Amino acid sequence: MPSQAEAEGNGSITPDVANERTHLLGRMRSTDSGTPYYKSENAYIRWPALVLHTTWQVLISNYVNVLLVFVPLGIISGALHWSPTAIFILNFLAIMPLASLLSFATEELSVPLGQTLGGLMNATFGNAVELIVSIIALKNNEIRIVQASMLGSILSNILLVLGCCFIAGGIRFHEQNFNTTVASTMSSLMAVASASLIIPATLYAALAKSKEVSSEDNILLLSHGTAIILLLVYIMYLFFQLKTHAELFDAEGQEGRPSQEAKILGAWAAGAALVVVTVVVAICAEFLVDSIDSIVESAHISKTFIGLILIPIVGNAAEHVTAVVVAYKDKMDLAIGVAIGSSLQIALFVTPFLVVLGWAMDRKMTLHFQTFETVAFFLSSLVVTLLIQDGKSNYLEGGLCIGMYIIIALAFYVYPEDSTLDLVGWVGGLVKG
Repeated sequence: MPSQAEAEGNGSITPDVANERTHLLGRMRSTDSGTPYYKSENAYIRWPALVLHTTWQVLISNYVNVLLVFVPLGIISGALHWSPTAIFILNFLAIMPLASLLSFATEELSVPLGQTLGGLMNATFGNAVELIVSIIALKNNEIRIVQASMLGSILSNILLVLGCCFIAGGIRFHEQNFNTTVASTMSSLMAVASASLIIPATLYAALAKSKEVSSEDNILLLSHGTAIILLLVYIMYLFFQLKTHAELFDAEGQEGRPSQEAKILGAWAAGAALVVVTVVVAICAEFLVDSIDSIVESAHISKTFIGLILIPIVGNAAEHVTAVVVAYKDKMDLAIGVAIGSSLQIALFVTPFLVVLGWAMDRKMTLHFQTFETVAFFLSSLVVTLLIQDGKSNYLEGGLCIGMYIIIALAFYVYPEDSTLDLVGWVGGLVKG
């Protein structure tokens, strides 16, 4: 029998050598009795081993976590005042895995809380990254960034993420089915969200030529009232989903809700992780937002494009990966829930919450989006509604969603920042024509 050195030199490992290495590896991870170090009775051994074991399990929970190396680089770049381009890129890449960890900690913390409180926890922190970035931008009075990032997150989820889900599942399966009742409910809510943006844009266009009233004050009044109504609608939707009609969402919950055995973090550990990651996200988001003005000047791209296309990639990266993976496993109810459900959180909770927060901060944050943005949102919602109304999906429908998203991205890339459109005149011209 060849020696260990000969076996390694020949590029082959004998069974004895393999067994020896496995035994040595096992000894590195466990005590002489075979008990893992993180289950040792010695507290001085158990706690450090438990921390290392838990950290490793968290890190391998999502592929996006490989980008965590950019977190210290992003913070250092901002603290040392590197070039705005470096600060933007490094913190852009850093927030992606942080969003994944934030989602992971939220899921872990929601498990022991039960279905109702867990659902509320997921609803609150489901789009925490977008909320944090937008709050910082709102504090800096970057209203265009806030509005564009909100709209961009919605479009990214209902077109890009959903389209990738349809393609991933369509490559493996000829056709996939999902709950039409849930899809129809989500489509109806998205239609209400579309109306909440179309009405302020239409009112602004109607009041623009009026000399008797201030269009700005009236739009603020309308936005504040609409925001409160949307928040109430979202509360009703949560009650509908988690309580009165929870059976409609059972298929989604059974596929995606982690069991007690699958839980990696305890309640205290998950809560601590949630706080720490939120603080780090806020730091990186602060550096990211502060560098936007310089990026706009140097790269000659608009704030609208940054907020609508680039920033949503940061917040949706983890959800994107999760949705595509479950769609590939033929769990389309869960994939639909992740993609469209996240869009509803942005449209019915995050956006109106920011309007109310801006009201409290004396910032003129409104639901009056530019006409081109409103039309793009309405058409996107219409396309998605038509695609999901039959409860079936395939790769062609996924291609349509992604194609629509690319067209919108190209349009906003060439869209001038100061462009305006007379919506009333435009609609009137269409009717007369």
